[in-house]
Amino acid sequence: MNITKMLRVLAAGTLLGAGARAAERPNILLILSDDMGYSDIGCYGGDVETPALDALAKKGIRFSQFYNGARCMPTRATLLTGLYAHQAGLGHMGEDWGVPSYSGHLLKNCVTIGEVMQQAGYHTSHLGKWHVGGLPQGVMPYQRGFDRSWVRQGKVDYFRHDLYFLDGKKWVCPDPDGFYSTEEMDRQAVGFIDDARQQGKPFFLYAAYDAAHWPLHAKPEDIAKYRGRFADKGWDQLRQERYDRQVKMGLVDASWPLSPRDPSVPAYGEVKDRDLWDSRMAVYCAQIDSMDRSIGRIMAHLEKTGLADNTLVLFLQDNGACAEGIGKKESVAPGGPDSYQAYRMPWANLSNTPFRMFKHFTGEGGISTPLIASWPKGIKKPGSISREVGHIIDIMATCVDVGGAAYPQEYKGNTILPMEGRSLKPVFETGARQGHDYLFWEHEGNRAVRHGKWKLLSRYANDVSYYAEWGYPKAPRAKEWELYDMEADRTELKDLSGKHPEIVQALAAKYGEWAARVGARPFDEISKPIPKPAKAAKKGKK
Repeated sequence: MNITKMLRVLAAGTLLGAGARAAERPNILLILSDDMGYSDIGCYGGDVETPALDALAKKGIRFSQFYNGARCMPTRATLLTGLYAHQAGLGHMGEDWGVPSYSGHLLKNCVTIGEVMQQAGYHTSHLGKWHVGGLPQGVMPYQRGFDRSWVRQGKVDYFRHDLYFLDGKKWVCPDPDGFYSTEEMDRQAVGFIDDARQQGKPFFLYAAYDAAHWPLHAKPEDIAKYRGRFADKGWDQLRQERYDRQVKMGLVDASWPLSPRDPSVPAYGEVKDRDLWDSRMAVYCAQIDSMDRSIGRIMAHLEKTGLADNTLVLFLQDNGACAEGIGKKESVAPGGPDSYQAYRMPWANLSNTPFRMFKHFTGEGGISTPLIASWPKGIKKPGSISREVGHIIDIMATCVDVGGAAYPQEYKGNTILPMEGRSLKPVFETGARQGHDYLFWEHEGNRAVRHGKWKLLSRYANDVSYYAEWGYPKAPRAKEWELYDMEADRTELKDLSGKHPEIVQALAAKYGEWAARVGARPFDEISKPIPKPAKAAKKGKK
């Protein structure tokens, strides 16, 4: 054998060995739903039928104390980068407020999970909602580490196929009349998974569903399944029933009372237009039901191809339930493509059982998310509930850990901030890990810090304007800081700030240190987007 042929054989053997090692590494399916509450899915006490998610919980772990970032864009930035949203450039939403931490898009001082896993030899793909910047900033999925992407640009609309781009090019829908975005998610997922199989690579797939974000859009047969279930009972009785199921499941401690109905929500006994309220909740549940079936079809494909046992599936939500009073086209019944409205605060209060507050706020109802982790080859106690406290900063660290990846200090000439998170893999293996000393939140002036059993939170002084904007009475002004014992009172009903001023002072100081480090600024100081530059006058016109 001549030397050239020998080198080719050795090279081929090296590639085969790398492929074999890659095949041994777990695939990762990261699923993020949108605008759902802590208690909506069946395995967290909800009324929606979610057999696919329930099956994942039965095979894996349900986390009872996992946190998100209170709002869509900050959560997605943190999920993708392993940093606090301010560090990645998305302390608020998509507007540029003139400082890096509020730039409105991912910065170059961070890497995405796609970039890290791609460098580790994974096939990387993204599906659905992106919402961390766009093409002008160079942060589309295909520009930030994803080999394949099917991504929506524009407002949420489940029946509009013209909003989607496949691998950076306008997507052509093969069945425009039958398009429903949730169902297309699993069709695209199967194709991306098969791409990875053909290349002999493990896959990292990030599936970001729109469900159950407004507008209330669902197929008629799915709506019919839930229509009439809610008119008689209403939110008061259903909240109590969900709470009772959560206690029985072991997700909620029986010593934590169910939080009272939000003061802006009427008692259901006073409601007259019950059929309308029933229809809103029926469509909302139909959206989640459709998503669960979509997830079930992805899992069925993994089973069929022999990949399920070595695939880590993570399911979580971007914020608590949404109380926003979106109501365009209210004369049109919710559900169809011509309607555009939300299910509103009373049902959001139900969705967040047993907690208070909503998306946008830092009460437990705004930042608590289910987290289901299922990995047949990697989880030692399937069907268990973990009370370990975790945060979306931990998702990057977990993927890096289980995938044998290397998180870079530099990437494409940019110095990269160190990860803030800690891997959840020890929880999968032993049930415990070394957790965080402190966790922090800031969104639109709503702040919080958690340290052990203590949680300090503050609501923005003018957040009552949101209630008025959504069509609800103004909420009472909260005090500067509230202090709660999360072990004795996770439903946040006993403010201990007056009893423990020293703890308030210490945690507030820690918050100040964190805010200075990551660039979290007082909302009144920073909440004015910089003006866009004026367009140049066309030649020939005065």
